[in-house]
Amino acid sequence: MTTLTDAPESPAVPPAAGPAPPPNKERRRWGDLVLRAVAGAVLVYLFVPIAVIVLFSFNKPLGKFNLTWKGFTFDNWLDPFKYEQLTDALVTSLRVAAISTAIAVVLGTICAVALVRQRFRGHSAVDTFLVLPLTAPEVVMGASLLTLFIDFGWNRGFVTIVIAHVAFEVAFVAMTVKARLRGFDWTLEDAALDLGATPTRTFLRVTLPLIVPGVVAAAMLSFALSLDDFIITYFNSGSTTTYPLYINAATKTGLPPQINVLASAILLVSLLLLGLSMLWQRRRLAR
Repeated sequence: MTTLTDAPESPAVPPAAGPAPPPNKERRRWGDLVLRAVAGAVLVYLFVPIAVIVLFSFNKPLGKFNLTWKGFTFDNWLDPFKYEQLTDALVTSLRVAAISTAIAVVLGTICAVALVRQRFRGHSAVDTFLVLPLTAPEVVMGASLLTLFIDFGWNRGFVTIVIAHVAFEVAFVAMTVKARLRGFDWTLEDAALDLGATPTRTFLRVTLPLIVPGVVAAAMLSFALSLDDFIITYFNSGSTTTYPLYINAATKTGLPPQINVLASAILLVSLLLLGLSMLWQRRRLAR
């Protein structure tokens, strides 16, 4: 007969682990402060040059070079097109950007839809080659296009600039639209086709409206890249002068404040278009 004293002893149960110690709030607070300081320094580094351009658009220089602050004036903004060659260069850049963007958006959107929806032989190779213009140095692309135009015997000018810009803009458009097409519900197209819509009508009435935000973003990116491109344009411009090429040449002869005025105006228009685009997308999502 087993007595109480003869019962085996139960093993000792270790005490339950308590809650994890709270994090060091002081160290975390200092880490947040350092992170914010670094982020603020980066933003200052990015925006100070832009602020200088806007500020010097109100400068009243004494000589040909608008490099030293002499006094505040609105005269530059009242006559932004004072220099005809500068105005012509800006108009040329805007024409090149508009034409090349229109062509690149059409070609890049079609390419993106084909790469996302279709699977064909050489799909991976095409996808890889599409990234090359994004990673290759601009000097390589500019020199290669220059060699191509010389071999064809083409006179360099407005047309060759447009062709060169389309060559690198297509890749940016295709990659941007591809990101928008990720996760796209292709059964919507199948439903439209089953209801009797033609493939063209299906694309225009179903697919395109759903990817318009990506197309608009790609168009704005392409336009900005074309407007400020210098290296590729320099190789293939011939006697045609764009806005960046004019500024590069003006550094040797004179930098009028109208350069800063037009640059500030481009910045303001870009910010306005960006704001309108964001507002349109919010209203579209709300509907």
